Amino acid sequence: MAYRSTERTEARRLETRRRITTAARELIAEGGYVAAAVAPVADRAGVAVGTVYRHFPSKSALFAEVFREASQHEVDAMRDAMDSVSGPAPDRVSIGIEAFARRALRGRRLAWALLAEPVDPAVEAERLHFRRSYRDLMVGVITEGIEAGELPDQDAEATAAALIGAVGEAMAGPLSPTHSQNGSRLTARPRTIDPENVIASLITFCTRAIGEEPARVNA
Repeated sequence: MAYRSTERTEARRLETRRRITTAARELIAEGGYVAAAVAPVADRAGVAVGTVYRHFPSKSALFAEVFREASQHEVDAMRDAMDSVSGPAPDRVSIGIEAFARRALRGRRLAWALLAEPVDPAVEAERLHFRRSYRDLMVGVITEGIEAGELPDQDAEATAAALIGAVGEAMAGPLSPTHSQNGSRLTARPRTIDPENVIASLITFCTRAIGEEPARVNA
């Protein structure tokens, strides 16, 4: 009987924790980290503020958990996209980049929070971890492409890290909620962009970066 009671108690605890992280993620997706103060999170989750703190010792701990869950979901989506085809490495890289960009452009505010919004050190540590996760996905595909003769010999880890950094930087402008169409920071309205052009440009850059021999540099 005590065992069943413990099972039910743990299930309730996990469900409450899930409601809290879901509420925080929804608020971040709507207005960024600033919109996800503990009181609004508690209100949306249907719990008391004290309950939030029983599950998470600080707001930064809550944000780190939400970031971890959301980022893992995106890493898994890129992996699934690249694993969905058995074509050459450039095709798999293209598919992975397209999946990443389309998902980011569909959920711009959350993507901005995951990629570039200023955060406290606990969340930044998670951000660095997941950048490495994206890099490692690319390392695997590039390495396989080199071994299959589909790509020129190169430092797969350096190339993958450069690609992920470039993609993040390229997406920052289209995702930013603080730039207008003409680049001014006077409005919080997201600027108008052509998603297909953004995606096509990223794919072109990434496939050229992994597939073309660099120009010779005279000593």
